[in-house]
Order: sequence, then structure tokens, then C-alpha cells
Amino acid sequence: MTNTMTQETTADRPPRKDHWIDIFWALPAVARWTVYSVLGLVLLLVLGTLAGAGVVRSSFPEKDGAVDVPGLDGRVQVLRDANGIPQIYASTMADLMRGQGYVHAQERFFEMDVRRHITSGRLAEMFGPSAVEVDRTVRTMGWRRVAEKELGLVSPDTRRALDAYAEGVNAYLAGKDNLDLAVEYGVLAAGGLDYTPEPWTAVDSLAWLKAMAWDLRSNMTQEIERVLVGASHSPTQVAELFPDYDERRATPIVTQGAVVDGVFEQDATRAASRNPARPGWSADQADLFRGVQRALDRLPALVGRGDGIGSNSWVVDGKHSATGQPLLANDPHLAAGVPGIWMQMGLHCTEVSASCPMDVSGFTFSGVPGVIIGHNRDIAWGFTNLAPDVSDLYLERIRGNRWRYDGGWRPLKTRTETIEVAGEEPVEITVRETAHGPLLSDADPQLRAVNEAERPPDAQPSEEYGVSLQWTALEPSATADAILGFNKASNWAEFRSAAEDFAVPSQNLIYADRSGRIGYQAPGRIPIRKSGNDGTTPSEGWRPENDWTGDYIPFDGLPSVLDPEEGFIVTANQKVIGEDYPYFLTDDWDMGYRSQRIRDLIEQEGELTVAEMADLQLDDRNPLAPALVPRLLDVEHVGGDFYTAGLRLLERWDYRQGADSAAAAYFNAVWRALLERTFADDLPEEVVVDGGDRWMAVVTELLDDPASRWWDDVETENRVETRDDILRAAIRDARRDLTRRMGPDPDQWAWGRLHRLNLRNNTLGVSGVGPVEWLVNRTDFPASGGSAAVNATSWDASLGYEVTAAPSMRMVVSMADLDDSRWINLTGVSGHPFDKTYTDQTELWLRGETLAWPFSREAVDAATEDTLTLEPAAPESVGE
Repeated sequence: MTNTMTQETTADRPPRKDHWIDIFWALPAVARWTVYSVLGLVLLLVLGTLAGAGVVRSSFPEKDGAVDVPGLDGRVQVLRDANGIPQIYASTMADLMRGQGYVHAQERFFEMDVRRHITSGRLAEMFGPSAVEVDRTVRTMGWRRVAEKELGLVSPDTRRALDAYAEGVNAYLAGKDNLDLAVEYGVLAAGGLDYTPEPWTAVDSLAWLKAMAWDLRSNMTQEIERVLVGASHSPTQVAELFPDYDERRATPIVTQGAVVDGVFEQDATRAASRNPARPGWSADQADLFRGVQRALDRLPALVGRGDGIGSNSWVVDGKHSATGQPLLANDPHLAAGVPGIWMQMGLHCTEVSASCPMDVSGFTFSGVPGVIIGHNRDIAWGFTNLAPDVSDLYLERIRGNRWRYDGGWRPLKTRTETIEVAGEEPVEITVRETAHGPLLSDADPQLRAVNEAERPPDAQPSEEYGVSLQWTALEPSATADAILGFNKASNWAEFRSAAEDFAVPSQNLIYADRSGRIGYQAPGRIPIRKSGNDGTTPSEGWRPENDWTGDYIPFDGLPSVLDPEEGFIVTANQKVIGEDYPYFLTDDWDMGYRSQRIRDLIEQEGELTVAEMADLQLDDRNPLAPALVPRLLDVEHVGGDFYTAGLRLLERWDYRQGADSAAAAYFNAVWRALLERTFADDLPEEVVVDGGDRWMAVVTELLDDPASRWWDDVETENRVETRDDILRAAIRDARRDLTRRMGPDPDQWAWGRLHRLNLRNNTLGVSGVGPVEWLVNRTDFPASGGSAAVNATSWDASLGYEVTAAPSMRMVVSMADLDDSRWINLTGVSGHPFDKTYTDQTELWLRGETLAWPFSREAVDAATEDTLTLEPAAPESVGE
């Protein structure tokens, strides 16, 4: 078998198509070079002759002085510190939201504009025909249509906040040309686009929540992979690649309580079980799901997807805190890019009252009002992805404009959508839906052209298969109410009340308050399935027993705990609760390496300081190493000194993955080669062996079975390989790989030389034109950590060693003194590539440092370097 994995570097191929606007790479080469040769020349001239002035600076936000802003009821102050982090003060909620919208637009409007085009399926309007298939898939699911319905469901307070936020955005846009908003618009104009941004609307904000829910949608990829693997492997072999969660090795989040009469009681016990049947799939049906996967892969990942898209959070009570009051930590692991996902911000009513209750600070999404994660004057909260199974794929039998169900035929629901395309004629598509949801199979060009899948045994000649999606996020909800509810909550009861509105994406919510209480709540709209559907594989849509019941797990039945006996709570995407829990959440949990490591360190430490909480976020111990290293050291007949030199590094390795670690570099090279040698010959190419937590669990089990069929290379004739054959080959592959990359001397190897953090701008940064990419990207940072480590700088072993996801921010909140809290962003506040706060926090982040997080007015004033005052003004004064 050719070991292609170790012969390829990330520099050998274009960036993986995981980021929104990677469609730039899909442009024809001539078009790319025509557009970007002009662009590169323009920007180089700007850099050389207009540095710090003129066109480049025209889009920078005003940070000092006074600006007249129409629509304000009173004065709004924007205080920025040395890192440009804004703290906004206003006397009314409406003005506070207007101020936030204005500041978000100042710093991030181009990002906001592109996002809303993605979520509404209108990307081709900006970027031409290469974006049509992205738009087709989004239109098929109808994200924007759902968001429009949600606008009528949110509370009056939320609706007023959304509208006021939009007013603030539009006040900033008024009277500005495109270059005043972002240099990227100048780039698009150089490419021939005639475009003027539309005013911002409340629905634009709500649609962004659909995109977040999509990227955090849980196990849809695993559903398809089970089909693809199952088409050529036995159920036992499939189970080996999707191992069950081991509660003996990794403790669930909630360790006490049970559901009694539909209500979760943290001091009760009760047992129940659920064991539905699972269908098998033919090879032809597997091809149909390959087409669906192709359609899904075209979708832009706004926050990332795949292994590594998770988070850590934990909270300790006063007995485990050196301060005597709770400490709360959170670091969401999302795709690494620039500008970053988060923008730090404080939102403060100058006098907190019932009519203006906001006094909150934390991490915001540009385009969405309120603080997503952070603290207010009374409570703090954090998120990790709960990842329940809230989406199911259904294999549907289609005949003309009807679909098969329960022995009969029902009409498909259809609608026509028109996709406007820059520089070309519009594209008209027809979206078809069953009662389960839209037919995703219609979104794949190959499947639209011809469907040669095997027919059902009783099929008519005109009958074909399709694949539909049922997903809770396609049902309108009032999740936006929850965000502002968290911002305003002052105690556990109010926090839980807000959490009840948090429909999608379901998150593990941790909580702390200044009265010393800590808590956990699982929210979300999680379906209850009928007996034929366990959610782990697609279901046959014509069988009623595979449907959802129409009910969801009641909020009061979801796991929660207040002041647990242990005195701390750890969530890191592991299993939420034990087997006795009567409702089905999912079978596709993170395997718990990070969560158990955090638990162990908390128990070892006893009492933690703010600094020790922050240090714990940096723990880079490789969770696989204790199982694999002894096996590697026991392998015989590896070869001479050339091959054993790497193994000698492992003999004294402490399993830590610092950027300067030679042993970590060698171990991860062995791991990458081992995965290739073990699985590449057996699995379909669509099954990505990324080396994350699931694959660590799979290989850990296989190490105890040296004769497992997975070790055998099916491409070699007259030979059956065993575990040690594959380990020996991987040891040699790794030595050759690192020699090629970093030279023959192992003492010169370093994990950070392989494991690089590359912050690519998701528009110009993937243009393929070197000078342009150099201007907007910030790349080649050596990174510590790794996949499934607490410091989760994940990498995809099928691609290389580059960081694919990372802690997008880190925060530690001290309830004893909120001004003692700490925070850091992966990049910075600004979305403007030439602004000094574009990536000013990155080097600090890499060193594991954090920034002071001022909250009280006194602390904010002391940290302030720039003050912008937004003054009420009549609309006609804008632009004069």
C-alpha cells in the first residue's frame, strides 16, 4: 500500500474547503488571476505609497471624538481599551442595542454582510456562478425562510432589541461608500462587481443563528459514514469504528439524579432503556448518501465542523476556589481564521433598572445583539456543544411529485427559488419536501442528473430514491430570547427560564453566581423518536415507525444540577448522563479525554486560583500516548539507529505537546502514519480518518487485539499483517517524514514546526495570489497542544499537521471580584486587515497569556484609551 499520507504536505494542496468563501478557490484560474493580479498591484501600491493613510484607513472606525447618529434617544459612549475592546454605555435598552449595532458595523460589517448572504442563499449575488451550488443547498434547507418565521415568535423585548440593533448598523452605513466600509469591497469592485450593501434587518441577525446551529448539528456526518462503511463491512466492524462511550474511563457531566414523572430530580434514581432496530444499507444506497455528503461538504462552515469543533468549560464552587467564591472557565473550540468568530464587548445601562436591565460583558457575534458568553453583575455562564441527535436523514421513495409513506403515496411539497448570479443569468431551482423535510439529494448535481440507485423490491419503473433531512433548526423557535435572557438574569431561576427558550443549537450551559451557587443545565429542542429510529443511521422514510413522535424531551426532564455534591462541574462534549436516563440524547459523544483530564486536574489541585484555572486551559498532554507509546517501544526489528532515534525520544517523553517538543513531533508523525497504514486500504475515501478522539478510542481497543483484521493490509497478496507489522511500518514512515520535513537530527525536531496555526482571511486570504494573501492573512505560528487535548489545537491527520480548530477564545470569571476575571481572543476585535487590533491578541494567545477583563465602571475608565460619543441627530444630518 502506498503511504500517501506521509508523502504529502499541507503546502502541496490548496486550503481545505471548510471556510465560507473558499468558493474563491473554485473560481477558474484565469478569472482568479485576472481579478487578483489587478488587486495585488492595487494593494501593493497602497502598502507602498499610502501606508497608514488614504484608502486603507478610510474604513477604520472612528474611536475618538463625537459622531452624530440619527435615531438615538440619548448619548451613547463607546470606551475602548488598548486592544480596541469596546465597552458601551447608554441610558436606554434601545440606545444600547443601537450602539452595539453601530460598533459591530464599524469593526466587522463586511463579515456581517457575507454571512447574511450565506445564510439566505444569496452568495452568488456577490461572488458569481461558483457560489450557486452553495446557494442551492442553503435554499433547499430554507434557513432564511425559517428565520423570517422566527421573527414573529420572539418576545416583544427581543424584537425591539433586534430592530434597534439593525437601526444602529444602518446608521453606520448611511452616507458611506463601499470603501468607507471595508477594503474588501474595493477588491470586489476591482473584479467587476457592481454592488451596494442593503440595509441590515432583524431577520439578518436571526438567520446567523441557523448557521451556528448547522455547524454544531451533531452526528449527521457519522450517520452517513455508518452507511458508507456498512455497505462493505459487517455490523461488528462498523461498531468497532464507532465505539460506545466508556463511562468507566470518562465521567459524564451529571453524576446524580434521574427523571421522575417527567421531571429531572437531581437527588432521585430511576432506570429505563431504549433499543430500536437498525436498518442495513446496500452499496447503491450508500452511493446516494455519498451524493448528500457532497452537497453538505459544499456548504460554508461559518464556525467550523468535524473533529475539534467542541469546547471546554468548567465551574468550581467556593470550596474548590482560593477566592472562596465560584470560578468559571470556558474556551470554545472552533475553526481558526481571521477575523475571529468572537468580538469582545461590554454592554452597560448607565443606571440599571427594570426598563434598562443590562450590565453585561463578554463575547459577542457580529450581527447579533447581546452577549453570547460572559457574565453580568450577578451571574456568569459558559457554553459547550451538547451535540444531541437533533437531525435525521431519511431515505425516501419518490415517484414523480409524490412520495411513499405507510403503504400509500403522498404529494410532495414544492416551491421555486430564483438564485441571482453576479455576471450571469439567474438560476431557478425547485425545492421538494416530504413530511420529514427537504430533499437534500436534490442539491447534488450528480444526483439531480441521474439516480441509478437500486430500486426497492416493490418499486414501480418510475420510482427513485431521495434523501430528506429532518432537523429541529428548520422548525421556527425563539432562541434569540434566550441570549438576551442570559444577559439580564440575576439568579438560577431566571437563568433556567432563559435556557428554556434555547432551542438550537443545544448547548451544555454552566452557571455561577455571586451568592456562591454553581449549576448545569442541558437545554434544547431534542426529538423523541419512535421505536424504529435510533438516530445513528438514516431511516427508511416510508415506514411510520421511523418517524419522530412530534414531541420533544420536556425541558424539566433535561439533565440539570444545582450545587452538585462534588463541588464542581466539567463539560467538554462528553456524555451528559448515565445509561439510566430514560430519554435518548445521542450515541455519538466526544470520548471524554478532555473532560476526564480536566476533572483529574481539578481534583488534584484542590483549591484553584484564577491563574491556575487559566493554566489548566493550556494543558497539552496527549491522551493517546499512555496507550500507544509502550506498544511502540516494544516493537522489535525496527531497524538501525536511523529508525530507533525517534523511539529514543519517546523513552523520556512526558506526553506533553509543547511547540518545542521533539518527542511530540515524532509521536504525532507516527500516529498519522499508523492511521494511514491501518485504515486507508479498508475504508471509503469519504470516511475521513482525522485522528481525533473517536479514532484514538478505536485504536486503543485495537492495540489489545494484535490479530484484528483491521491491521491487515488487504492490498498485499499472500500476507496477513499484524499489529506490530503496522506499528513497525509507521515508525519507519514517521522517521522518513520528519527527516524530509525538518532534517535528520531528531534534536532539531519540534512539534510547532509541524503544527502551525494559519489564520486565513476567509475572502481574500484564499485568493491564490501571494501578495494579496500576505497582506490579509496571518500565518505560520508554531502551536502547542493537539487533538483531544485540553489545549485542543486540533489537526486532521488525513490532511497534514496544520491546526484546523482551536480555542477561539479563553475566559476565566471570578465571582469574588469580577474585575479580576481574565479573557483572550484568538485574533482581535477588528475585521479590518490593516487595523492594529486585527490580530493583536494572537501572540498572547499562543503564549497562553490573557488580558485583564475590566467590568466595573471604575476599572473600565482606568483601562480606557479612546472614547467615542454617539450623539442623537436628525436623519438628514447624516453624511453632511
